[in-house]
Amino acid sequence: MIRLEKRPQPSQAWSLATPLVAVLATMIAGGLLFAALGKPPIEAIRTIFWEPLFGEFSFYYRPQLLIKGAPLVLIAIGLSLGFKAGIWNIGAEGQYIMGALTGAGVGLAFYPIEGWYVFPLMILAGAFGGWLWAMIPAILKTRFGTNEILVSLMLVYVAEQLLASMSLGLLKNPEGYGFPGSRNLQQYESAHNAELIANSGLHLGVVAAFIAVIFAYVLLNRHMLGFHIRLTGEAPRAARFAGVNPTRLILFCLGTSGALAGLAGLFEVSGPAGQVSIDFNVGYGFTAIIVAFLGRLHPVGILLAGGLMALTYIGGDIAQSNLGLPSSAIQVFQGMLLFFLLAFDLLTNFRIRLGAPETA
Repeated sequence: MIRLEKRPQPSQAWSLATPLVAVLATMIAGGLLFAALGKPPIEAIRTIFWEPLFGEFSFYYRPQLLIKGAPLVLIAIGLSLGFKAGIWNIGAEGQYIMGALTGAGVGLAFYPIEGWYVFPLMILAGAFGGWLWAMIPAILKTRFGTNEILVSLMLVYVAEQLLASMSLGLLKNPEGYGFPGSRNLQQYESAHNAELIANSGLHLGVVAAFIAVIFAYVLLNRHMLGFHIRLTGEAPRAARFAGVNPTRLILFCLGTSGALAGLAGLFEVSGPAGQVSIDFNVGYGFTAIIVAFLGRLHPVGILLAGGLMALTYIGGDIAQSNLGLPSSAIQVFQGMLLFFLLAFDLLTNFRIRLGAPETA
């Protein structure tokens, strides 16, 4: 008989080891998946994790790690603050979209005027768009007690419809010969999030991601607000006795996560993506949930987890090209990471025991 026995205290060893064990289990299960699809499993795993870093064309793929990882880290940092406090923002994808729309909208409103002030205004608008979208579940929760998980998730689909509408309507390029999508912001110098160092992948979104990591670390470890966030998540009853204001905490956590997701959307639409299009969103808001938990909701851990997830994105693209793996298989592979992470995380609080339970 196999049973679970609750530990007197959470295991620190398992807490640290779980991400590594989850990655290893994902490799094994992913290899079996690829073999079932008729692809060489070892070659597929090697392609995903090795080629972007040390392969023949790694000089091209390495900068992509920063480009792919920056929005994941930026969004995951915001989500982690809420998750630590037991506030579950599952709609970062919608906030990411709204940040892109509002930021790009401001930039396109100034077109073709060139000025140093255009991009700073776009940054403010992007953060505001994400923040405003996150305030909907925040206010509904604080005023009417609604579930922020359901509200934030449903708003993703509303944001996707707005994205399609803007691509075909208000933000559509009047010189685009009828094709959906906005003007190319990469060709509008004042609105372009260009690389700071050529061929490095380093742009302002990457800088913002590193700043967010530092900010979150200082907040959680050196500020009273960070203590309130941790206390609310670990001991909600004690937090109430300590005088923590739950309304303010909800507004802060959801607002911050929304603003950071909006910034990620703005930096992406003005940089790597280049334009507002119907298929602009690629799931960064959902993938960032995996990044947040893989990084154990710790800022430095999230930074490392973002790099690992970016590696699977780039390696997955290479595997699709070289080995003919379907994109859905790569998405399943990434989903396995969260599945195994949550599964093995159980061992942090429980032990596996064999045999019948002892009777008094």
